Amino acid sequence: MRYCCHCRAELVYAIPEGDDRRRYLCRACDTVHYQNPRIVAGCLPVWGEQILLCKRAILPRRGYWTLPAGFMELGETITEAGRRETREEANARVEIEALYAVFSLPEVDQVYMMFRSRLLDLDFSPGRESLEVGLFSEDTIPWDEIAFMTISETLRLYFKDRARGGRFGLHSGDIVKRDGAMVFLRAGKSQ
Repeated sequence: MRYCCHCRAELVYAIPEGDDRRRYLCRACDTVHYQNPRIVAGCLPVWGEQILLCKRAILPRRGYWTLPAGFMELGETITEAGRRETREEANARVEIEALYAVFSLPEVDQVYMMFRSRLLDLDFSPGRESLEVGLFSEDTIPWDEIAFMTISETLRLYFKDRARGGRFGLHSGDIVKRDGAMVFLRAGKSQ
């Protein structure tokens, strides 16, 4: 960010008076330009013992598998965003059961919100952002080809909860960079 969107003056990156972090400031019109994380909403679509995955047709991680998810749009709720992304990426219809996982990724300024959901039927196909879609059981998931740590952690937590008798709560955690590698720091699970 270089210029103010209000008056077009050049911005400075400094700590505003009374604040505790650097922000883009316009000294000409006294505007503080706050930047906030982007919300990614998605679904973990279940059909019996299987999970619906999508192979990405877009960057980043083209050709890798993911759960249907994407950036929330203005004017929609997080559940609407999860359903919309599932329709767009897999042409699938789901019934959302519960918020299942919330992950913060400060390195990329994102918050993931994944919903446990039930596929309403087997009428699904690749959307414009997917090369292919398919149902996978736990032992057939292509773990080495999962696109993002948020997705692999969501899947691992789901299969662990299912193995414990299907006691699904809300999981939360942070995915942060430590010593040059991304790591998952589990915050907890509520019942």
